[in-house]
Amino acid sequence: MSHRIARTTLTALALACVATLGHAQQGKLKVGLMLPFSGTYAALGVAIENGFRLRLEEQGGKFAGREIEFVKVDDESDPAKATDNVNKLIKRDNVDVIIGTVHSGVAMAMAKAAKESGTVLIVPNAGADAVTGPMCAPNIFRSSFSNWQPAYAMGEVAAKQGKKTAMTLTWKYAAGDESVAGFKEGFEKAGGKVEKQLTVPFPNVEFQALLTEIAAQKPDAVYSFFAGGGAVKFVKDYAAAGLNKTIPLYGPGFLTDGTLEAQGAAAQGMLTTLHYADNLDTPRNNNFRKAFAIAYKAQADVYAVQGYDAAQILGAGLKAVNGDLTKREALTTAMHKTVVDSPRGKFSISPAGNPVQDMYLREVKGNNNEFRSIAVKALADPATGCSM
Repeated sequence: MSHRIARTTLTALALACVATLGHAQQGKLKVGLMLPFSGTYAALGVAIENGFRLRLEEQGGKFAGREIEFVKVDDESDPAKATDNVNKLIKRDNVDVIIGTVHSGVAMAMAKAAKESGTVLIVPNAGADAVTGPMCAPNIFRSSFSNWQPAYAMGEVAAKQGKKTAMTLTWKYAAGDESVAGFKEGFEKAGGKVEKQLTVPFPNVEFQALLTEIAAQKPDAVYSFFAGGGAVKFVKDYAAAGLNKTIPLYGPGFLTDGTLEAQGAAAQGMLTTLHYADNLDTPRNNNFRKAFAIAYKAQADVYAVQGYDAAQILGAGLKAVNGDLTKREALTTAMHKTVVDSPRGKFSISPAGNPVQDMYLREVKGNNNEFRSIAVKALADPATGCSM
C-alpha cells in the first residue's frame, strides 16, 4: 500500500512539474519599450510603439502563443541616463526582449548592455553604425537602417544630379557625424566634393549663423541631418533665409518624416532618401497604412513602419521556437534568417543584424514623401557580421 501511495504521489508531482513548465513557457513575454516619450523625439517614440502594437494586434495579441507584457521607460533621448535605464529593464524588470531606441547615443549604451547580458535587443530607429558594426552581437538586430545607408544613397543622388560642391550641417552627435560621413563617401566617390562640415550641439536649434555662412559660401548643395522638432525648425529657417531658392537642401528622410504638417510650404519639393516612401503603391503598404489610420487616427510614417517590423522580426523568431525563449540560439538564428514582408518592401537581415534594403528617392508633395525612384537597390551596410 505504501509503495502504491509513494508511486501515486511521485506521478502527481511529475505531472504538476510538467504542467508548471508548460504554463511558464506560455506565460507572458516581457517586452521592454525603451523609447523617447518626451522631448524632441517624443512623436517618434509614440509612432514606433503604435507600429509594434499594430502588428501584435494583427496576431491576435500574441506571438507564438505568448501574451505580451510591456514595461515602458521614457529614455528622454538622454545618453547620460541610458545605462541606468536599460539596466533597470534587464536586472530589475527581467524583461525578455528590449525594443529601443531613437537617439543613437542612447542606443550605444543599450547595445553594450544587451551584448553583455545576452538580452535580445531590436533597434527600431537609431542608426548608430557601431550597433550593427563593431558592437554587433547575435542577439542585436535593427529594423530600421544604419546611418550610413540613406546618407550614402543621397550622396550618389546629388552627384548624379550634377552637384559638384556641398556643405553639410548637423547636430554634433553620433547620428549626425555618421550621416554626413555616409553622404561624403557617396558624393565624393561619384565625383563631388564636400567643402565644409558645420555642426551645432544636440539638441540646439539656433541655426542663423550657420545659414549665413552657407549663403556666403554658395555651395551647389547642402546636406543636412536633423529629425523631429529640430528638423521642423531647420527646414523652416532654411526657407526663411531664402536659401531653398538657390541652394537645394538634401537629406535623409528623417528631415521630412513625421514633420511635414509643421514644416508646411518650407518643405515642398525637397528630395530625401530613405527606405520608405508614404505612397509606395503596394497591397502590403496600402493595407498597413489603412490599418494604422483606423487604429490610431493618424497617418503612418517610417517610424511606425520600423516599430511594426521590429514586431515582425521578433514574431518570426518566436514562431520558430514555438515561443520557447530558452532556445536562445535557435531564436536568434531564425531572426537572422527571416525575410521581412515589410510595408517598405521585403528585406533580409545581414549577418551583422542590419536590414539589406532598397533606398528610395522621395519628393515632398503636400504632406507626403512621395516615391520618385529607387536610389540604390538592396543596399547593405558595410558591416560584415558577428561571430554567432
